[in-house]
Amino acid sequence: MRFNLLGPMEVLCADGTVTPSAAKMRWILALLLLHGNRVVDQASMIDELWGDHPPRSAVTTTQTYVYQLRKKYDYYAQREGRKSFIVTRAPGYLLHLDDDQLDVRRFQKLSAEGSALFSAGHAERAAEVLRQALLLWRGPALAGIAPGRLLQAHVAYLEEARLRTVQVRILADAALGRHRDLIPELRSLVIEHPLDEWFHQQLITALAEAGRRGDALHACRVLHRTLADELGVVPSEPLRKLQQDLLTGHVRRAPAHV
Repeated sequence: MRFNLLGPMEVLCADGTVTPSAAKMRWILALLLLHGNRVVDQASMIDELWGDHPPRSAVTTTQTYVYQLRKKYDYYAQREGRKSFIVTRAPGYLLHLDDDQLDVRRFQKLSAEGSALFSAGHAERAAEVLRQALLLWRGPALAGIAPGRLLQAHVAYLEEARLRTVQVRILADAALGRHRDLIPELRSLVIEHPLDEWFHQQLITALAEAGRRGDALHACRVLHRTLADELGVVPSEPLRKLQQDLLTGHVRRAPAHV
């Protein structure tokens, strides 16, 4: 079996897609997967499903959801040589999981490998590995699930990890001189993250390196206006220096780190 959480939840097996249809079963399964091989206590499951207002039947209902997950997936687990998919382990439950079964763990492994390659000076291989990591994303993490407190924390962590991976991959491509290729992506990123000066800095530098000094200066003005309108502040010192360098005809490359 394979489980995908970087996008809408998917459970895949040799027979096809076997994703739970019930929303609360998907929540329980996501929580168990993100804590794979670690015990998730029943109280955390109840908090995830109902927050501060659990019904009187919360314990038995949670037990029923876990039973249904076992019933649904034990057959496939046993076909793969496993005795059971989910086991009871006080004070809750544990889901047996191999790293290659979950897209989150494959992403984390590839992201770490790509970042290490870039730090070691292997920009081309780093860019390739980091692209493989990002291709695992099919949309926002756990799309289609309205997460409770615990899953919200995981979603926030995964989104930050995705952005970090994007940033290192951009640096790898920039180190390889792919400035023109980066411009469309960076334009999209500054629209998506208008207050993130790092993406603005990379866009301004890419435009300048591509010989588009006027566009780079315009991007500087856009950043000034956005920060002033939204936060009442001016860009940080590195961005101000970059703008001054552009005005004097000298391009200062963006730092080769996030």
